[in-house]
Amino acid sequence: SRPGRSALFAMPAALNRTARRRRRLVPLVAGAAAAATAAFTSGPSAFSSTVQPLAPQRCALSLRTPLPRADVMSSNLRRSVAAAAKGRGAEGSGVEGEGPDIGRVVILGAGLHGAALAYYLTLRGVKPLVIERQEVAAAASGKGGGFLARDWGDAVTRELHKVSFRLHEELAETLGIESYRRLPVLSVQPGKRSSRTKDLCPWLDGEIADSSLMDADGGAQVAPKELCTKLMDAAVSRGAEVRIGAAEDVITEPVRNGLEQVTGVVVDGETIEADRVCLCLGPWAALAEKWFGLPTPMTGIKSTSIVFRSDEPVEPYALFCGEDDRFGTHLEVYPRNSGEVYLCGIGGSQYIDARMLRNGKLLPGEVFADPARVEAATESFSLMSKRLGGKPDTVQACMRPCLPDARPMMGKIGHVRGAYISAGHNCWGILWAPVSGLAMSEVIVDGRATTVDLRRFSPGRFGGQAGGGAGGRGRKMGTVSVGEQW
Repeated sequence: SRPGRSALFAMPAALNRTARRRRRLVPLVAGAAAAATAAFTSGPSAFSSTVQPLAPQRCALSLRTPLPRADVMSSNLRRSVAAAAKGRGAEGSGVEGEGPDIGRVVILGAGLHGAALAYYLTLRGVKPLVIERQEVAAAASGKGGGFLARDWGDAVTRELHKVSFRLHEELAETLGIESYRRLPVLSVQPGKRSSRTKDLCPWLDGEIADSSLMDADGGAQVAPKELCTKLMDAAVSRGAEVRIGAAEDVITEPVRNGLEQVTGVVVDGETIEADRVCLCLGPWAALAEKWFGLPTPMTGIKSTSIVFRSDEPVEPYALFCGEDDRFGTHLEVYPRNSGEVYLCGIGGSQYIDARMLRNGKLLPGEVFADPARVEAATESFSLMSKRLGGKPDTVQACMRPCLPDARPMMGKIGHVRGAYISAGHNCWGILWAPVSGLAMSEVIVDGRATTVDLRRFSPGRFGGQAGGGAGGRGRKMGTVSVGEQW
């Protein structure tokens, strides 16, 4: 393939950088809501369209996780599994097959996108090495809310929403994801009660001005840490490897016509041979600019979240609350089947630019909650829910990776053979993780994605742009903003 125009402009610097590296290489209507509540209180069987209890034997992974059942797989996933099955029975492989001969694949980052990519690669018989600085799900993949919406995409992202929503349901069955459940979504207006206030959610027993049904059957949730951990466990059971260490550089060598080829990754000072490298580093994928000369105007959106815990089951309603001017909040509330109630949209987000990210600022272990925003969110929610409010049990913060157009980078890095990136998924990173992992596994193994069209997410689309955008990049239902914006 020929390098894009922006890549050609970066060639001299890229070649100089390569020379230096070579030297280093040497050494979801009140009726519907009432029905949902009644079904919840009657037990899981009455709520079967929303909460599907999982068979006990699927709640734990064996050392060799079985291939996904054919009756719960999408056609594209069936094709991927069938491709992997062609190589089964290879002597001494330790997995179902040795897979295609594409050399050594290294994934940088063990968050949801790295874990999903590793999982789907192993379904093709590829056994990647995953490099992670701290631990699996150390950052947003361990601290995010886990809200999933099937029909909220716009003209560009609609396919990502629909395909990945289906994949989440399949993975919940296949991997025994206990936290996955369907749930309706409500719009809630903070403020004083009146004779016109509709009560749709039983635990909103405090002060709200009104509530209405936003999405009756297109919402779901999952605890992202459970999903991430089980995806990685399944990948490891098929031969993937996770190594804890800091990725410091990617080594490339010049080949021909100004192109480069990946040859290794530097981890804690040691060079590890690699033929293909995919950056799944969330906001820290801004390093693609330093390592490959790829313009990557990433912004890290650092936000605080809090979690309350209830000893009793919490009826399943996701809430998107209007702006509460009293506290400067725009709460999103996601109750989990574990009794946890997760809140984000707390306000006070901080913006970390790409330069700071490339320089190693605010690594996962260095991202802390804002006490003022914790207090504001606690007061706002406690006014709305006397039953569940009070003092939060968990106070935390993480960063969302956001590009100027609020869309991810997914695909090949044009002028560097063997270099790939899957990052910048913004507030939909948890929803889009399965489809991104599957599509990127197709790019790496087959040369192109067939599950979804990735052309609108080309890594080279930013040209010489060097800064992050501002405004309108928060969660949307189609093109309508429904949450905090940044």
